[in-house]
Amino acid sequence: MLISQAIDVDQPIDAVWKFFDDVPQIAACIPGADLTEKVATDHYKGGVIISAGPVKLEFDGAAKVRSRDNAKKILTLDASGADRKGRGEAVAVLIATLTASPQGTRVNVSLDLQLSGTAAQFGRGLVSDITAVLVNQTATTMKNRMKAISLGQDPNSVGGPKSASAVSIGFTVVSRGAKRIFSRFFLPYQATARR
Repeated sequence: MLISQAIDVDQPIDAVWKFFDDVPQIAACIPGADLTEKVATDHYKGGVIISAGPVKLEFDGAAKVRSRDNAKKILTLDASGADRKGRGEAVAVLIATLTASPQGTRVNVSLDLQLSGTAAQFGRGLVSDITAVLVNQTATTMKNRMKAISLGQDPNSVGGPKSASAVSIGFTVVSRGAKRIFSRFFLPYQATARR
């Protein structure tokens, strides 16, 4: 499943690229993520916990920088993990491409996520909705931490989301699900009724 999103940051591109050079700093912005061990240069182990009501997934895994293009400002990360209860696995490739924009910097994020086991049974729509909330929460925390750095403050003083917000996920899942149902059932009916 491919998920893409653009994030606008009111910081110069070189400052944002420096932020992206620090993988633990990026991980601190992701809800529920925790890098616990540096295995080697640009290779880390840790975990991610996603909890939204009855849905709770806990993954142990690793993240590694596959490539870093300083001239084009493109970072590619490989991540993989296994559910702690043996219910499934996740493999992801994240590509972040930075470009200068009138607001400062535009970060185009592309996430290719593959799930297997129980996690995959939640369905593409639900996984996409949950991922959208996680990306939005990550973007907000990232902007706050970069702003703190630009002001000479400790980015850890900003903190970060400890886990994915069940309220945000629940609201997003319900609203997007309702839109999908509406578009599948009611829009074709309206088109037929107008004829």
